[in-house]
Amino acid sequence: MYCRKCGQQNDDNAWKCLRCGEVLQGNAVPPQQVQSIPNYLVQSILVTLFCCLPFGIVAIVYSAQVNGKIQVGDIQGAIDASRKAKMWGWISFGVGLGAIAIYFIFFVVLAAARGGRF
Repeated sequence: MYCRKCGQQNDDNAWKCLRCGEVLQGNAVPPQQVQSIPNYLVQSILVTLFCCLPFGIVAIVYSAQVNGKIQVGDIQGAIDASRKAKMWGWISFGVGLGAIAIYFIFFVVLAAARGGRF
C-alpha cells in the first residue's frame, strides 16, 4: 500500500506510513486499541523460570515480538503474537503444574509402598 502523502510503499497490514507517519486509509486503528494489546512478557518469564523451560521460551519469543510489531504498524501481527504468547504461557503453566502433580503422586505412592516412611 502506498502512502497518499509521501508515496512511500508500506506493508499491506500497516496502519501508518513508515516514512511520514500518515494514517493509511482503511487500516486506521484507534490508539486505544494499540495500547491495549498486552505482550505477556512478565508472565512468560515467570512460567519459563518456574514451570516449563522449553514452552516458556516460545512464549518469551512471541511476547518480545508484540511491541516491535506495534512500532512498525503491524497491528494484526501484534495481536497474533500476543495471542500466541498467552497460549504458550498457559501451555507452559499446565505442563509445569502437571509435572509437579506427577512428582508428588510418585512420592505418595513410594511412601505408601515403604509403609509410610520416606
